[in-house]
Amino acid sequence: MSMRRTTTTRRAMAAVSMTAALALTLAGCGDDGGDEPGKEGSTAPSAPASPSAEDKGESQQEDTAAGENVDPSVKLAEIRGQSGVVMVINQVQRDSGGFVTVQAEVKNEGDKPANPAQWAGSESVIVRQNLSSVGGATLVDKLGKKRYYVLRDTDGRCLCTTKIKPLQPGDSTAVFMQFPAPPSTTTEVDFSVPTFATTSLKISG
Repeated sequence: MSMRRTTTTRRAMAAVSMTAALALTLAGCGDDGGDEPGKEGSTAPSAPASPSAEDKGESQQEDTAAGENVDPSVKLAEIRGQSGVVMVINQVQRDSGGFVTVQAEVKNEGDKPANPAQWAGSESVIVRQNLSSVGGATLVDKLGKKRYYVLRDTDGRCLCTTKIKPLQPGDSTAVFMQFPAPPSTTTEVDFSVPTFATTSLKISG
């Protein structure tokens, strides 16, 4: 197991220790007010999870790299963003700790630099603490009518890739996002990142 995977898993285990308490907050309120789960109007502010004391002392940079054990040649889905930017999903893995990790690669196939700041979404705490990140990503369980946000700690740091540099034409970068796991009966979710199209993903593991 790589150092990044060990570090991220440890922080994720700390974060998901409150998954049960956060489920209603992290999940979209698809069953409150009649909003459809896939629409932005059904989102709800997410509450932070509690990291361990050791987690607080870790460098954020350790958590910004994507997993080295993912095979980049695996292509589960491809979603198009703005100005020729493409995200290829390499892995959607359910872990025993109670979270789902999405691994992907973002490529700039356009002719202009791509601004990663747009992918952090519009939630103020995420944008403030996780500049140029994929912290705005969500999973939607249409069967359970819930939306799941990227996990984050009490300092608002997301369990996802951050500090992504602007992608010049032809550049690519690996990214990861960790979410609270939907019920085991849910095997397929809709995956969204701001400025990208939505796609359905099957959860493995």
